[in-house]
Amino acid sequence: QVQLVESGGGLVQAGDSLRLSCAASGRTFSSLGLGWFRQAPGKEREFVAAISPSGSNTYYTDPVKGRLTISRDNAKNTVYLQMNSLKPEDTAVYYCAARTVYNSQYAERLKYNYWGQGTQVTVSS
Repeated sequence: QVQLVESGGGLVQAGDSLRLSCAASGRTFSSLGLGWFRQAPGKEREFVAAISPSGSNTYYTDPVKGRLTISRDNAKNTVYLQMNSLKPEDTAVYYCAARTVYNSQYAERLKYNYWGQGTQVTVSS
């Protein structure tokens, strides 16, 4: 079992930065593939970024490349999402997710076993 708790969301203006954190407990953190997803009102939950268990490989959806950076600290059992140059279209609830089987399906929501409760990010224009 894995428990995930996100923090760091808030209300910012376009062009600002935020850093989301997700603290994990339960299972050996360094064995988990991790991802960030987001869900805007009236839309499906979508993939944002993922990171391999060691942190050596990262993946992003095209709209966030160059602006958002996923990282992890296995000593602190925490995964981060640094969000720069935020845009109004980044407004959503952001979810941290973990999967126990690491493969190429990092963008598929159903492949993740555990989810956090979400943190709201609102970007005003």
